Amino acid sequence: MEVILKQDLDNLGYADEVVKVRAGYARNFLIPRGLAAIANETNKKILAETVKQRAHKAQKLKGDAESVAKQLESMTLKIGAKVGESGKIYGSVNALQIADALAKHGVNVERKKIHLDEDHIKALGNYTATVNLHKDVKVKVNFEVIAE
Repeated sequence: MEVILKQDLDNLGYADEVVKVRAGYARNFLIPRGLAAIANETNKKILAETVKQRAHKAQKLKGDAESVAKQLESMTLKIGAKVGESGKIYGSVNALQIADALAKHGVNVERKKIHLDEDHIKALGNYTATVNLHKDVKVKVNFEVIAE
């Protein structure tokens, strides 16, 4: 069954995209929750008109995301953490701390759009994270975990 997504869904697609899913998943999960609509001829025509109107706005947003990506590539974030005597940090560094560090530099990114390249960061050192700024713009951000 083909459906038109109303918002971005991980592992499925982006908003205003026609995707093929199983009929039960569409009828029982996506459509009742307002995440998708059935992709019939009428809805496809409405989608085509909507996409046409949003094209200019989307191009501007992508350009803004690319400029932020260039800024982030050259930047190395410093994230402070409490360290024990053995050199291990208490807890672990997560996407929320990276989002806070980015906000200090004037870049507001949701923590859900930040994916750490390593599962658990529990030691001092240099690491990278992938930030999804736009559906076509992903950037690797370097950060260093330092002792407070």
